[in-house]
Amino acid sequence: MEYILPLSMVICLMMGIFVGYPVAFVLGGVGVVFAFVGDLPYAFLGIGVSRIYASVISNWLLLAVPLFVFMGTLLDKSGLAENLLYSLERLLGGRRGGLAISVALLGIIMAASTGIVGASVVMLGVLALPVMLKEKYDPKLAVGTIAASGTLGILIPPSIMLVLVGDILQISVGDLFLAAVFPGMLLGGLYIGYIIFISIIKPDVAPAVKKRENEGSLFLALCRDLFAPLALILTVLGTIATGVATPTEAAGLGVICAIILAAINRKLTYQNLKTCVLETGRTSGMILAVLVGATLFSMVFKGLKGNGMIEAAIFSFDFGPYGTLLLLLGIIFVLGFFLEWVEISFIVLPLFAPIIANMDFGLGLTPEQQLLWFAMLVAINLQTSFLTPPFGYALFYIKGVAKGINIKTIYRAIIPFVIIQVLGLAIALIWPQLTLWLPLTILGE
Repeated sequence: MEYILPLSMVICLMMGIFVGYPVAFVLGGVGVVFAFVGDLPYAFLGIGVSRIYASVISNWLLLAVPLFVFMGTLLDKSGLAENLLYSLERLLGGRRGGLAISVALLGIIMAASTGIVGASVVMLGVLALPVMLKEKYDPKLAVGTIAASGTLGILIPPSIMLVLVGDILQISVGDLFLAAVFPGMLLGGLYIGYIIFISIIKPDVAPAVKKRENEGSLFLALCRDLFAPLALILTVLGTIATGVATPTEAAGLGVICAIILAAINRKLTYQNLKTCVLETGRTSGMILAVLVGATLFSMVFKGLKGNGMIEAAIFSFDFGPYGTLLLLLGIIFVLGFFLEWVEISFIVLPLFAPIIANMDFGLGLTPEQQLLWFAMLVAINLQTSFLTPPFGYALFYIKGVAKGINIKTIYRAIIPFVIIQVLGLAIALIWPQLTLWLPLTILGE
């Protein structure tokens, strides 16, 4: 009976989400209602307002969120991706599976430039899917490659998710950006490895594309098309890694670079700017609304001893450190079938992080390093939430641009790539050095 109220909060939250109410309102509403049901002092809600003010209004780190969103949407309108895909297709198109590999490489490059999953998936779908289908690619391989490659933007820095995770767990965003480099590259490499493997054992699913003739120097075209995204990546990540700029300042520099690149490509039009500003407002407003609701829900949940309920439930299994970690990652994976990464991050991370930080995994890590490792495992795990049905948002994005391809084919297409992501998660779990080497080497932490 001690935990009946926090358990009821969780049940009401899930019911409200499944009914279809906006998550931000469900979180805040359930928090307010149970503050009165649990007979918490009125001053408790006043403290909640102060905490919301501190975490939203006066938090300079969160200013990086709209800046990165604006940078990504502006780059999406700049035409850089189209030129780069064309050059990569010329480079690899003559090889079996080369067009799919080009899409995966473009996904990696654009992930490190934009970090906006919706924009990346739609952009890749519009640019590459018609060409892949025209060249007789298997629809499942084409759709799966585009959807999976587009989701890399949520993991490879600069990533909005890592900014929010850093704020929630009070971890340096610079550390998270550096820690995410190898896992992001690993997943991209695994996608490419799978494409090469499937094109060898099933040549018909990924045929070679005939090379075009008389198109000028390929080397010069690649140098030209790679220059802009590499300049942006070095500006944002380079200034963070060297300590020249904070993540928020680096985001501002990235916006300036994106504006310059759009102007050079003659895409800096009033209509494009208007679209980017509106998209930035919608995305940032959604994230901040969830943050406000989640802050209130989390505070009331803890006030009703909900964190004690979570710890008691988890430790009752007595799985040991690694078993407990696998249990927590499994819970997050299952939640990804039904919730977005934003809700999972704000609801789950504050509850799970203290449990992991205080465990002994026998790795000789400090609690801060252990928490950084856990944050990266969660980040890789959350990437699957974009691909897992029924509510994987990347699936809806690709359905919107994949004319003539039914949702059943899309669901079947992403199965191998979800398995690849789970494999990447397992590698990061077995070898923590994969995520910790760069922060420890560059920052000496």
